[in-house]
Amino acid sequence: MRQFLFATAVAFTPVTTTAQEADPTISRVVNDLILPKFENLAVSAAQMATTAADDCTPASTALRTAYSDAFDAWISASHLRFGPTEVADRAFALAFWPDSRGATPRALSALITEKDRAITSPDAYAQVSIAARGFYAMEFLVFDETLASLGDPDDHCALMRTVTADIATTSAAIFEDWKTDYAARLLAPDASGTYRSDEEVLQELFKALTTGLQFTSQTRLGRPLGTFDRPRPTRAESWRSGRSARHVDLSLAALRDLASLLATDNLALAAEIDAKFAKALDQLSQLDDPVFAGVAQPQSRIRVEALQQSVDDIRAIVRDELGPTLGVAAGFNSLDGD
Repeated sequence: MRQFLFATAVAFTPVTTTAQEADPTISRVVNDLILPKFENLAVSAAQMATTAADDCTPASTALRTAYSDAFDAWISASHLRFGPTEVADRAFALAFWPDSRGATPRALSALITEKDRAITSPDAYAQVSIAARGFYAMEFLVFDETLASLGDPDDHCALMRTVTADIATTSAAIFEDWKTDYAARLLAPDASGTYRSDEEVLQELFKALTTGLQFTSQTRLGRPLGTFDRPRPTRAESWRSGRSARHVDLSLAALRDLASLLATDNLALAAEIDAKFAKALDQLSQLDDPVFAGVAQPQSRIRVEALQQSVDDIRAIVRDELGPTLGVAAGFNSLDGD
């Protein structure tokens, strides 16, 4: 496992282009935001794999801390769903959620009860159902009492080591692709490349911002809210590990950073957008409800709905004011029509 740390610990050099001077906004987003986020993911995932190799006990404080750090890094980068994260469904291999059919616990149970060879074979494991891979699978193995005690403890331990090693391998591959190839595509678009112009690159970055906000509103908050008559608190993201509200916080903070960089050339708009993010983050902190259990109670539910509305207010100003400032529109994304 320790080879992961060696492979990812060396700091990257900011990507430059000699063909032309890169657009300053794009350069800031790539070098100051995207590359550091994916480097952090690669390093923290490698540390998690190393920790699991040393101690795979589900209740291990060291393992849970390493898992939390790596998961934090993924959530902070998860809105950047283009390029290297989409190769070979890497993003889904790291984070298969929402899982409305309960595929993850079923897939993990099958691996353990059948003593599948994928438990100890990284190559075989890489071919299993995507529901049995990634951070949400690891959450079940560590925090779900049924899965944590299922089967032979040695098999359970081996599976956790395999899962964390797979996350580390995938995370390292994403960072390597960004560092050696995809960053340059954004910095130096050309007629025969992935992006033909700076405008197309800005369109991609703007879409990442708007889709990230939509996912936070509709999925991270919308799923546990359900309806007034039928709230669904156990549909909240990562409620087993108590991370539901934390993911909203991390997501909003990361999206705030991206919005700030995209709005750099319009200081008044940047300040207005930042104020809206600050309001939403303050509302979240006032909830004091790490898993959104309060959606089942009318008074606390209203506060979660107010938070969702604040996120939607950010979406509106980003769409109506930041988009035109950049000369782009949000466009279609995979969440539309769901």
